[in-house]
Amino acid sequence: MRKKNSVRGNLKVYPMRSLWMIFLLSSIGSLFLNCSPKYSDISPPIDEFQEFTIAGDTMLTDKWWEVFQDESLNSLIDSAMQSNMNLAATWQQFLASRASIRSQASNKWPSIEASAQTARTLPEPDFVGGENTQLGFLSSYELDLWGRIGTAVNAEKFRSEASFFDYETLALSLSAEITTSWYQLQAAKRQLQITEDQIKTNEAIIKLIRSRFVGGQIRAVDILRQAQLLESTREQKIIFETNIELLENQLAVLLGKQPQEGIALDEASMPTVPELPDTGLPLDLVRRRPDLKQSFALLLAADRDMASAVQSKYPRISLSGRGQLRSNNFDNLFDNWAYSLAGNILAPLFYGGRLNAEVDRTTAIKQQRLYQYGQATLVAFREVEDALVQDVKQTERLENIGRQLELAEKSNKQLRVEFLNGFSPYLDVLLGLDQEQQLRRDYVAAQLQHVQIRIALYRALAGGFDTGRTIEDQKSKLDELYEQ
Repeated sequence: MRKKNSVRGNLKVYPMRSLWMIFLLSSIGSLFLNCSPKYSDISPPIDEFQEFTIAGDTMLTDKWWEVFQDESLNSLIDSAMQSNMNLAATWQQFLASRASIRSQASNKWPSIEASAQTARTLPEPDFVGGENTQLGFLSSYELDLWGRIGTAVNAEKFRSEASFFDYETLALSLSAEITTSWYQLQAAKRQLQITEDQIKTNEAIIKLIRSRFVGGQIRAVDILRQAQLLESTREQKIIFETNIELLENQLAVLLGKQPQEGIALDEASMPTVPELPDTGLPLDLVRRRPDLKQSFALLLAADRDMASAVQSKYPRISLSGRGQLRSNNFDNLFDNWAYSLAGNILAPLFYGGRLNAEVDRTTAIKQQRLYQYGQATLVAFREVEDALVQDVKQTERLENIGRQLELAEKSNKQLRVEFLNGFSPYLDVLLGLDQEQQLRRDYVAAQLQHVQIRIALYRALAGGFDTGRTIEDQKSKLDELYEQ
C-alpha cells in the first residue's frame, strides 16, 4: 500500500497558525470599522409644509372609487387588478427585484465549489500510473467587518421597495383610468340619448313649418335652416356613437381582453359627485402616495450606494479553504489527501482615482434623487391644489350652465308661442332651439368634466390599496436575510 501524502501530517500544525493570522487580519479590519459610513441624515427637501387651501369633511378610503356607489365600476376595477397586462408585468418586475435582494444577500455566506477530474495517459507502458484522478473543494468567505456587503443588500432592498411602490402607483393610475373611461362612456351614452331626442324634435318642427309653408306663412329659407340644424344634430349622433364604440374598446383592453370580444356592461348613469374629501396634512400625503414613497426609496438606495462606494476604499479581508484528494488510480484515491486554510487582506493602494470617482458619482446621484424627490413632492401638492380649485369652480360652472338652460327653455317656449301667433320670425325660434340643444349637451359635458376633476383629486390624495396580489411569504423570508 502506498504511503499517505506527508502534507496531511504537516498541516496538523498549520491550522493554529492560520487562526492566529485570521485573528490578526480581523484586528486590522476592526481599526477601519469606526470609519464605516453610517446612514445619512436625509431630511425632507422642503423646509416647512403648508396646509392645503381647501379641505372637506368626507374621509377618503383606500378604494376611493367606491364613493361613487357604482357596482358596475367596482366590478370593472376588481377585474382589471387581476387581468391587466401592464399591471401583471410590473408585478413580475417587482418579483425580479426581490430575487435581486436574495442574490445580493448570498454574499454574506461562504461560497463552496466542488471539482472532479480524471485523465488517462496513453500508451500506459510508457507511463507508470497512467490514470490521474482528483477530487476537491474550494471555499471562500469575505468578512463584512465594515458592512460593505450589508450596505449593498440594503440598497437592493430599497430598490425593491421602489419597485413595489411603482406597482402600487400603476394600480392607482389604472383605477383612475378605468373610472374616467367608464364615466366618459356613460356621458357619451347620455349625449347620444339627448341627440336622438333632439333629432325627433327637429324632425317634428320641420313637418310643422312645411305645413305652414304650404299655407304661405313661412319662407323656404326657414325650412332649409331647420333642415341644416337637423343634419347637424345627426352629425353629433355619429360622433357620440363613435365615442361609445371607442370607449368600450378601451375598457376591454384595460381589462386584459380583446376589443373584438366586447365586455358585458350594465346600464349606468352619471354619478352624483359627493362632497369634497378631507385632504389631511401635506406630510400625510407624502407618507401615503406610492409615487412619493417610490421616489424616497430610490433616494435611500442612492444613499446606500454612496456608502458602499466609500466602503470599497477600505481593505477587504477574506478566508479561503481548499481540500483535495489525488491519486494515480481510483483504488487508493482516499489515501492521499491534503487541505489548507488561508486568510488574506486586500488593501487598495493605487487605482488611478477610480474609487474616488465612484464615490463622487454616487454622491451626485444621491443629490439628484434628493432633488427629484423634492420636485415630486411639489408636483403632488400642486395636483391637489389644482384639483381643489377646479372642483370648486366647476361646481359654479355647472350651476351657471343649469341657469342658462332653464332660461333657454323658458325663452324658447315663449318664442314658439309668438311664432305660432305670427309675432316672431322663425329665425329667432331656430336660434333659440339650437342654443337650447347645445346647452343640454354642454351640461352633460360639464358633468363629465366635474367627475374627471374629482377623479384627479382622489388620485392625487389616494394611497396604495389591496390589489389581490400578496407577498407575505416572500417578505418573511427576506426579513430573515436582513437580520443576519
